[in-house]
Amino acid sequence: MPNLHPDRLFPADSDTRNIARRLYQSIAQLPIISPHGHTQAQWFAEDQPFPDPAHLFIVPDHYIFRMLYSQRKIQMEQLGIGDSKGDNPREIWRVFASSYYLFRGTPTRIWLDFAFQELFGIEERLTAETADLYYDRISEKLSAPEFRPRALYERFNIEVLSTTDSALDSLQAHQQIRSSGWKGRILPTFRPDAVVDPDFANFAGNVKKLGAMYDEDTETWDGYLRALRKARARFKELGGTATDHGHPTANTANLDAASAQRLFRGVLSGSSSAAEREQFRAQMLTEMARMSVEDGLVMQIHPGSFRNHNEAIYRKFGRDVGADIPTATNYVDGLKPLLDVVGNEQNLTIILFTLDESAYGRELAPLAGHYPCLLLGPPWWFFDSPEGMMRFREYTTETAGFYNTVGFNDDTRAFLSIPARHDVARRMDSAFLAKLVAEHRLDEDEAFDLAQELTNDLVRRAYKL
Repeated sequence: MPNLHPDRLFPADSDTRNIARRLYQSIAQLPIISPHGHTQAQWFAEDQPFPDPAHLFIVPDHYIFRMLYSQRKIQMEQLGIGDSKGDNPREIWRVFASSYYLFRGTPTRIWLDFAFQELFGIEERLTAETADLYYDRISEKLSAPEFRPRALYERFNIEVLSTTDSALDSLQAHQQIRSSGWKGRILPTFRPDAVVDPDFANFAGNVKKLGAMYDEDTETWDGYLRALRKARARFKELGGTATDHGHPTANTANLDAASAQRLFRGVLSGSSSAAEREQFRAQMLTEMARMSVEDGLVMQIHPGSFRNHNEAIYRKFGRDVGADIPTATNYVDGLKPLLDVVGNEQNLTIILFTLDESAYGRELAPLAGHYPCLLLGPPWWFFDSPEGMMRFREYTTETAGFYNTVGFNDDTRAFLSIPARHDVARRMDSAFLAKLVAEHRLDEDEAFDLAQELTNDLVRRAYKL
């Protein structure tokens, strides 16, 4: 594998590339702020060595095994998914290494090459022939104290990192981190899907558990809402600044209390129709927005994924194993009931994400360019790529500008990919700003200001960090 080129992802034109290089150098060493992701607080609470290369890079990362599974010859069991988790991790690694060529041209390849070279000092290309060399080198490094989670957090120059936690989580790991005296900032993010989505597995049981946790009768509408408020307060006590909502659509609703109560009874009993369950999710987005006005938690909405699309894989292996597919999303009509209620609130921040790129210029940028409560989240999931980042800036800047966006967040389960992901974002923002300077649409001193804003300042303000 050749050394990572210092000008990677910069424009090919030499004059524009020189501008991009200067901009990037001004932000390359700034701290990483990671306000949304799926790393585990338990890693930092216990601060134990990561187990092995396979369970560090492959088993938790759906970006990797969805690509490998797509190639027919590779089965999930070979990748350590499901009941096969006790299999030989070296064999899992060999399967991955022999198919590493599949990632040519993908952002996953960029992230992995960065980690292999910058963290482990390996410059040979990963192949079937070098699989054991990689495995042994990485295993040796992982046993060293400097590769434990807290040491890596500090090495990566992370200022703050937010996890994503179920409303039913005890948050014991977060409490353990705070009690340990360690100075790293690991913050919980409130994810209520399990108790607001009637299609979530064991929804009624989850709602009952929520009531037991917060000493409320969650068989009543008022008791249910009180329990949710108490859960949010618990997250906020432990440093949380945001909520996160992974709904299938962006639909919202504004029902009166009596109608909401009837709808709640129906979804809790399991007698509701698909349309009623969708209406309940829609109502709960509006209820969550009202609560954010009260408690100040930033609201993130991540709609538009047809989750667990492969029914056979879902039945066998469960959620989040790479079978989620983007769908078209209507934000203009979907969000209007919520915006009619809280769209002009000054004490509310709603960050919108999308898996429907066609909505950027047509819907999302105009909405964020008007409503004071709305901001645009960065390219998410399938579009967390150099091309996706450039398209995002091109589609949204002309209407929403830069200051109705929130910088970058990595949204990852793969801890070691965090520096690479932020590096890609900084390079692509530098490339976009350099183009504006080269075309005399932006003065260079303004571009330097914006590079700082896009890297640190916007995200600190948006997420109240």
